[in-house]
Amino acid sequence: MKKQLNQAIDNIIHDLWKMSKQLYENPELGDQEFKSMQVLTDFLKKHDFEIETGIVERPTAFKAEFHSEKPGPKIAYLAEYDALPGVGHGCGHNLIGTMSTGAGVALSKLVKETGGSVIVLGTPAEETNGAKVPMSEQGTFDDIDVAMIVHPGDVSNESGESLAMDAIQFSYSGKSAHAAASPEQGINALDSVIQLFNGINALRQHVTSDVRIHGIISEGGQAANVVPDNATAQFYVRAKDREYLDEVVKKVKNIAEGAALMTGASLEVSNYELSYDNMITNQVLSDRYTENLKLTSKYPVLPAKESYGSIDMGNVSQVVPAIHPYIGMNKPGLIHHTTQFAEQTVTEEGKQALHDGALSLAQTGFDVLTDKALFKAIQEEFSQSS
Repeated sequence: MKKQLNQAIDNIIHDLWKMSKQLYENPELGDQEFKSMQVLTDFLKKHDFEIETGIVERPTAFKAEFHSEKPGPKIAYLAEYDALPGVGHGCGHNLIGTMSTGAGVALSKLVKETGGSVIVLGTPAEETNGAKVPMSEQGTFDDIDVAMIVHPGDVSNESGESLAMDAIQFSYSGKSAHAAASPEQGINALDSVIQLFNGINALRQHVTSDVRIHGIISEGGQAANVVPDNATAQFYVRAKDREYLDEVVKKVKNIAEGAALMTGASLEVSNYELSYDNMITNQVLSDRYTENLKLTSKYPVLPAKESYGSIDMGNVSQVVPAIHPYIGMNKPGLIHHTTQFAEQTVTEEGKQALHDGALSLAQTGFDVLTDKALFKAIQEEFSQSS
C-alpha cells in the first residue's frame, strides 16, 4: 500500500509545482500571505479537506483536516509561505508550503484504509512573528500526535537543533537640549543605548559559546546639535535552550537598567516579536523520515548541521513529537535569505526537492499510521524528553 503514495504524488506533482511557482512569483510578507493561503487552501479543499481559516487570530493561518472513519494517529504537516522583504522566497517557503500540502493530500488517499487523520496547518510569518508560537500555546497541537515540516537547503540534512530566541526592544527616554549651548540641561538617551551595547559586548566573554546576541539602533536622534531625548535598540538574544536563554536575558536586562542609571534616562523594555523555543528533534521520527528520503532521493542525506538560527518549529517540538529536516536542491554552498536561493527553488533541482520532500513526508506519515511499534517509540521518546 505504501507504494501507492508514489503514484499519489505523481498524480499531483504538476499542481504542486504550479502552486510553488505561483507563490514564488507573488511573494507576500508575514501575516499578509492572503493569496498564498488561498492557493494552498483551494487545492486542499479540492481534495476534500475541511478548511478553517483565521485560526489563533491570525488572518492568514489555517487548519485543513481529512478524517477517516477509523481511529488512529493524527499526522500534521506544517506549511510556511511567508517571504522576505526585498528578497522574495529566499528561504524557500514556496517549497515548504507546497511540500506539506502535497504530503497531506497524498496521505489522505490512504487514510480511509489505514485509519487516523491528516492535518495540514498553515503557519504564517515564520520569519518574524511565527504563528506556530500561539498555535503551540493555544492548544492547536493538543490532539495531534506528530508534526512534520521539511525545509529546502543547499544539501539534505537530518533534523537537528535550533536556538531559543527572544526579540527584545530597549527604549530610552531622556531630555533634549542644545548640544553645544546647554548640554548640561539634556539627558542623552543615545548615550544609554551606547552603554547598553558596551555592556553587552563585555558580557559576551562570560556566556557559553552557543549564545548569540546581535542588535541595531533603530532610533538614535534627529540632529547632531540636539541632545537625543529618545533612542531605541532592538536585539535578538539566542541560546541553545530556553532555560539558559532566560538567564542570559536577565543579565542583558540588568545591563540595560544600568545604562539608564548611568545617564539618568528612563527605560522601557518590551518584546518586539514572539519568542522562539529551541528545537527538540524526535530522533525516532527523524530516523524514519531519513530512511524514507534515502530511498527516494539520489542525493546523500547528511547528519544534522550545527545551527545558530531560531525557528518557531522549536515551540511546536516542546508540545508534540516533531522534526524539521532539510531537503537539498543540489547546490552545495547556497546561502539562505538570498535571491540566488529563491531562484534555485524554481529550477529542476527545486522541483525534484519538492517531489522528494513531499513523498518522504507522506511515507513517514504512513509509517506512523501503520507501524504501532514505531508510534509507541515516538511517544516514549517524547515523554522522556519533555
